[in-house]
Amino acid sequence: MSITIKDDAGVAAMRTACRLAAEVLDAITPHIQPGITTLDIDRLAAEHMAKQGTRSATVGYQPPGYPPYPAHLCTSVNHVICHGIPNDKVLKKGDIVNVDVTVITPEGWYGDTSRMFE
Repeated sequence: MSITIKDDAGVAAMRTACRLAAEVLDAITPHIQPGITTLDIDRLAAEHMAKQGTRSATVGYQPPGYPPYPAHLCTSVNHVICHGIPNDKVLKKGDIVNVDVTVITPEGWYGDTSRMFE
């Protein structure tokens, strides 16, 4: 496997993609509180991605032998280590939640970031 060294334009595009992923987290952060479901969080993230012109890298992703991933982000609650699938479970006070967002820009660059909430 070879390593591709990015030029200045490539590095700038990567920074833009990561900034856009962080903006998704910024947009959904005020909503992550007791009483919301992780499906609601997923819907809010999808709406923000549509507004900014990005798309989710996770929805529809299908590694060999597995069904397609059904959500726009990953939500891991409490004992779930990573890559949890959003569902209709209502978050409650004291839950520890990790939200992992990966966007793809119209130019094809990926931005991936996550944030923990309590």
